[in-house]
Amino acid sequence: MFEFSTCQSLVCGAGVSANLPEIAGKLGIKKMLVVTDPGLIKTGLVERVTAPLADGSVQHNLFSAVVPDPPESLVLEVAQIAKSEKIDGVLGLGGGSSMDVAKLVSVLCDASQPLSEMYGIDQIKEERLPLIQIPTTAGTGSEVTPISIITTGETTKTGVVSPKLLPDFAILDPELTVGLPSHVTAATGVDAMVHAIEAYTSKLRKNPYSDMLAVQALKLLYENLELAVRDGGHIIAREKMLLGAMLAGQAFANAPVAAIHALAYPLGGHYHIPHGLSNSLVLPPVMRFNLVGAKKHYSELATELGLCSREKDPLENSNLFLEALIKLIDAVGLPTKLRDCGVNAQDLPMLAKDAMLQTRLLVNNPVEILEEDALKIYNSIF
Repeated sequence: MFEFSTCQSLVCGAGVSANLPEIAGKLGIKKMLVVTDPGLIKTGLVERVTAPLADGSVQHNLFSAVVPDPPESLVLEVAQIAKSEKIDGVLGLGGGSSMDVAKLVSVLCDASQPLSEMYGIDQIKEERLPLIQIPTTAGTGSEVTPISIITTGETTKTGVVSPKLLPDFAILDPELTVGLPSHVTAATGVDAMVHAIEAYTSKLRKNPYSDMLAVQALKLLYENLELAVRDGGHIIAREKMLLGAMLAGQAFANAPVAAIHALAYPLGGHYHIPHGLSNSLVLPPVMRFNLVGAKKHYSELATELGLCSREKDPLENSNLFLEALIKLIDAVGLPTKLRDCGVNAQDLPMLAKDAMLQTRLLVNNPVEILEEDALKIYNSIF
């Protein structure tokens, strides 16, 4: 038995963000809060997306101070703004941070339940406002996941997981990703690939539907990432990357991610390394650690990518898959050593200890991973 859920509606294609007023109208939104970040304001993308709202059919307020790894205090601040302005719908515009904040604001704006009681799985008791998500990176898949990740302590990330966070509409417009810096394209693209790989090997909730999505996502991402990095204006590559990231998001929303993410989170929490890069750093050593339990699934993915034939030894196929991923990470110019990202050697035991706090993720890993294993993995890429 398995259960699959995703956002209510999805629209994908070049220029579809221009349909925002019509989509907001379908949801009955009269006064929308747009949640985004300062970087997007500078690029002009926010003005481009909100320009169609100038016809007056939908009023909008703008919150543009979202930061990476958004803290709990920021979420509460935005929710208070939404309440005071009597917002009746929320738009998340940007990367995972903006979309994650938008999800929680859509719940908190009209709820008596405090955020502190929402952390964990299926803890949200109340309904949310209408919610629209527009990603501007091909990475997190947050536009189709029921998950919001928030920094709750000085360095600790905590998740809110609930089907109530699935948006009403996800709008995928590849034109909004054109011009994204190559290093951001690279890191977010590998992030999406990790989502597909971990969903396919997820221990507890792997299912035929998530497998299908993960395989298709990985094909699109693997075949187009290098081109999207090399030629940021290639609209076809951009669209395939955006679609691949979304499919990977649907896959891991239903077959959750595991140890790669668990070991990546402390790197973001302590060193503010972007999430996609954190995943890229720990991807090879965690996959190598997982070979004993995941070689059959890694072999199947290698076959789907055309790297080998299914008749070959699964371990040999798995190693070919791992080598191909390492080669791709190198080709798109991402660093592969923790020391090159500012990590201090004396902090590795602390990072390993913090990774063990991610029990929500570690239970999904195909192989049990202990604190000493995590430390060995960090040391191997220092």
